[in-house]
Amino acid sequence: MRYAVISDIHANLEALVAVLDEVDRAGVDRIVCLGDVVGYNACPNECADLIRGREVLTILGNHDAVACGLEEPWGFHAAAEIAAMWTRQQLSAANAEWLRALPLSEDLDDFLAVHAAPGSQEWDYIIRWEDALPFVPRVERDGHTLCFFGHTHTPGIFASDGMYSLDEDSTFALDDGKVFLINPGSVGQPRDGDPRAAFGILDMERREYRLSRVEYPVREAANRIVEQGLPRPLAERLPLGH
Repeated sequence: MRYAVISDIHANLEALVAVLDEVDRAGVDRIVCLGDVVGYNACPNECADLIRGREVLTILGNHDAVACGLEEPWGFHAAAEIAAMWTRQQLSAANAEWLRALPLSEDLDDFLAVHAAPGSQEWDYIIRWEDALPFVPRVERDGHTLCFFGHTHTPGIFASDGMYSLDEDSTFALDDGKVFLINPGSVGQPRDGDPRAAFGILDMERREYRLSRVEYPVREAANRIVEQGLPRPLAERLPLGH
């Protein structure tokens, strides 16, 4: 089985279209989305319609939860809160209902899929190796050696023995006997200094993972944000990958 793992689309239609085109060229068996389909950017309904139309298995993200009314934006910074509440007003009834029905996690045969951190009821951030360590036993207790998560918008591979880096389009061997927590990065708002959309390809037959980056029309996505009257810093950060 070959999977495309995407996360943190954040209503960036241009980035999502570019990623889905690349995913189709890769010829995967299944796409899994780790949440935050909406928020920050200007095309929430268009992105939700695309993901729903392709019947992508999708996890609930924290911005999704606020946008559909399941939660309030406690702890969001000002620009994120403005965008989330604007999104709540923009969402179609069908898309809001779809978001409200999304699961917090999904136990697939090959891996566990979550938005923020496995087994946590909070929107925890896994940024450093020390952040990941407490969650390794939780993945093991669920009977898995592999968990995919998003939320930080930064690609990374974590295991009990350290954090691993991965260059674009190189492959990482998933050693038997180790537990891995993998973040595929963000489709719609990368924060690792690279403005290109990020996603991952998992090949379970080969036990390999590959990080992919895709160029997309960043300026078009940024202009949409400004045109909709959303906070300008949300547009300015896209070309910087911050």
